Amino acid sequence: MKIVSFLFFYILVSVFKIDAQSTASKQVNTFIIDAPQLQTQKTIWVYLPKGYNDSNSSYQVIYMHDAQNLFDEKTSYVGEWKIDEYLDALETNPSIIVGIEHGNEKRIDELTPFTNEKYGGGKADAYLNFIIETLKPVVDSTYRTLSSKENTIIWGSSLGGLTSLYAVLKYPATFGKAGVFSPAIWINKDELFRFIASSNIDSNKKFYFLVGSEEGKSTDSISIMVTDQHEIVKLLKEKGVNNNHIIDRVIPEGHHNETLWSTNFPEAYQWLINND
Repeated sequence: MKIVSFLFFYILVSVFKIDAQSTASKQVNTFIIDAPQLQTQKTIWVYLPKGYNDSNSSYQVIYMHDAQNLFDEKTSYVGEWKIDEYLDALETNPSIIVGIEHGNEKRIDELTPFTNEKYGGGKADAYLNFIIETLKPVVDSTYRTLSSKENTIIWGSSLGGLTSLYAVLKYPATFGKAGVFSPAIWINKDELFRFIASSNIDSNKKFYFLVGSEEGKSTDSISIMVTDQHEIVKLLKEKGVNNNHIIDRVIPEGHHNETLWSTNFPEAYQWLINND
């Protein structure tokens, strides 16, 4: 299918870097950590709120995938999310952002819950266990965090959106909320629907879904990604998730790229950090 081929091409090419001037805020730092669950090491990007060092406050934590594309033009593929620029401009910011670099050629493995017959993958549980068992304890012991599930958000786009949705459902004791941007549901669609249908889902979990109207769309057709998102949201509501805990947003003329995700990050962020 032409549309699936395009989306898979995006998934592949997004692992490469292009040279540019660094645009990362001084609030962003990195460190390297062993990831035994993945038999590798991971570079982690951490954004600390302005004023963190001058306060005694504790902060929510948002775990985000594809860290190369979040803060810095230099490490991004086709533009960054500009998360640090947005958060730097806020008068108050209750969150620490923890970005996890993708595994380059292993990205599909790490960010797909189930194996796809054509594209492989299916190692998201190992990746999420790295976050839960190895990374999160380090983050919680190093920084002043609010470590409960209600204050732990997981967020990503494309394959990262798919895995963020899965994380809240599979590991509800750790993750309370998910930012699900342009989820690549198509790569694991049948398995994901069966998984959700058989799951007991906490009605208080929160999900912010967002997709562009042009994603996965051929000429004069309805976007397959819009349709998939609507179907997933409908199923989650049928499983008992509160209506006011799900946003199902479609952006007119939106395409599968960092521009879409960057532009819509602020509104989604403000909704997700609210614990009402």
